[in-house]
Amino acid sequence: MATSTSDVQVEALPPALDSTSEPPTIFDGTTRLYIAYICPYAQRVWIARNCKGLQEKIKLIAIDLPNRPDWYKEKVYPPNKVPALEHNNEVIGESLDLIKYLDTNFEGPALLPNDPAKREFAEELLSYAGEFSSGVIGSIKGGTYVGAPFDYLEAALSKSSDGPFFLGDFSLVDIAYAPFVERYQPLLLDVNKYDITSGRPKLASWIEELNKIDGYTQTKVIDPAEIVANIKQKFLGL
Repeated sequence: MATSTSDVQVEALPPALDSTSEPPTIFDGTTRLYIAYICPYAQRVWIARNCKGLQEKIKLIAIDLPNRPDWYKEKVYPPNKVPALEHNNEVIGESLDLIKYLDTNFEGPALLPNDPAKREFAEELLSYAGEFSSGVIGSIKGGTYVGAPFDYLEAALSKSSDGPFFLGDFSLVDIAYAPFVERYQPLLLDVNKYDITSGRPKLASWIEELNKIDGYTQTKVIDPAEIVANIKQKFLGL
């Protein structure tokens, strides 16, 4: 499994394509990952691509979500969402499926362990990822205790004795949660004056170690203030 990605190359990021942009030549043999820089779901797959060392094999195509081109829905991905992966003359979506797909179908460091018990724990944690996200936003909107989802992460991290990540070594589980914790940490400080790391040393250590992974940090291209403003407008009506 990958424990370090210090050799991940720095790449020039493409401009986001909008309604005035021409489409790429679809199904020409190029593998393309369609993302939006602001989107945490797309960021998951982008991180996995980087940590697998697939920058030369999978081309990034950024989409301007507020002004997305019509051809994206018509020619690329009818659900009109990101992420989407164009590979082998097909386009597939859904971020958790895609990070597993990249790990299984492409070369590079394995991002899941062979150990059956750890794989079972990984599936449990990946299954909780949606509930984690909705739980945080629901707690903020409902004015209830916002700490429960982070207590879950702290407990999960406490089960590992062989490294700072959920499965010990860096894995798909960390990739699944990283973009959301990245957003909720400044959001909760802003909206609730709540520090998610207070009283959670494992979570604090996880965030610190995560930010040493180049394949992740190179995807942190949006200013935290812009992220917070986006979430407040989109989900909280603020």
